[in-house]
Amino acid sequence: MIRPLVIAVDGPAASGKGTIAAGLAQAYGLPQLDTGLLYRAVGVAVLAKGGQLADAAAASEIAKLLDLSSLNQPAHRTRAAGEAASQVAVHPAVRLALLEAQQAFARQPSGAVIDGRDIGTVIAPDAVAKLFVTASPEIRAQRRWKQLTGQGETVSLADVLEDIRIRDARDSGRDSAPLTRAEDAILLDTSRMTIEDAADAARRIVEAARIRSNG
Repeated sequence: MIRPLVIAVDGPAASGKGTIAAGLAQAYGLPQLDTGLLYRAVGVAVLAKGGQLADAAAASEIAKLLDLSSLNQPAHRTRAAGEAASQVAVHPAVRLALLEAQQAFARQPSGAVIDGRDIGTVIAPDAVAKLFVTASPEIRAQRRWKQLTGQGETVSLADVLEDIRIRDARDSGRDSAPLTRAEDAILLDTSRMTIEDAADAARRIVEAARIRSNG
């Protein structure tokens, strides 16, 4: 029996995982979920209500009512949204509130592409293909800085690099579902790759995984 093609794409901020996941979704005709947007949406909503990002109870209540169809908004792509996401993501109650929606997305009969930080370890541990996408902090900061300034935000490259380092430490050090590479995930370092090179490498990883999965 052929298993649904579920592709888990994990990695730190600005590693290129979102671009790679989108390319894989298009290549294989699969639905995609950027789970980082879930946490960004929760963080933005907490702040919009005048709440505190450290308030786990308030953040988890918002997470329980989150509408997945309203994730892709400009307000969720800002520097502030990224920082808010990293802060609410440390709360186990928030992660638990969002767990079922993510796992349900992964269970679609057609398969799915899901990117985030705990996909291969927690959300879809049985995924057919697992990638761990990374790049050096300096390269990731440069990419994020270009994205933010392209959106009209005023921020220095040094500040973005500091953001990256803080987020890496927070994401990797949290007690609940920390950012970590699954034992069977294939490492893809995009530091010296073009978008096209990274996309090609990702497809080759997925094809190899499909062959192994189908015997």
